[in-house]
Amino acid sequence: MRKDLLYIDSNVFVYPLIYDPEAVGEAKKSKDFLLKIALGKVEAYTASVTWDEVVWVLRKVFDLELSVKERKKFLNFPNLRLLGVKKSTVFRAEELMEKYRIRPRDAIHAAVALENKITTIVSYDKDFDDMNEVKRIEP
Repeated sequence: MRKDLLYIDSNVFVYPLIYDPEAVGEAKKSKDFLLKIALGKVEAYTASVTWDEVVWVLRKVFDLELSVKERKKFLNFPNLRLLGVKKSTVFRAEELMEKYRIRPRDAIHAAVALENKITTIVSYDKDFDDMNEVKRIEP
């Protein structure tokens, strides 16, 4: 049986890094979900721009040494597939922004997912809830 294809938003990667998983429910759920990805229980995809978002947060919160360590872990995350952003992705994102009045980065994430036939986005960002083309679930 084929696993559902899931697109992973950046907040799922960021929450366990910046919040204590024992104190913040979203961080704990994200950490547990990331373990499922690492173990291959979930077919997970994200865009190359997710790396940018994760690195930006890491640089703001942590020192350089820890930031480098964590961003390398992201790039080598087991069973996570990185998807590129093409010119067609940007045009699709523009259409989604006009249709739903969402932020550019959310539109890029949704467009990457849709271009790759992924209709479920794992995220805490409720902006995806207004979109008909995708379904948002939490970790």
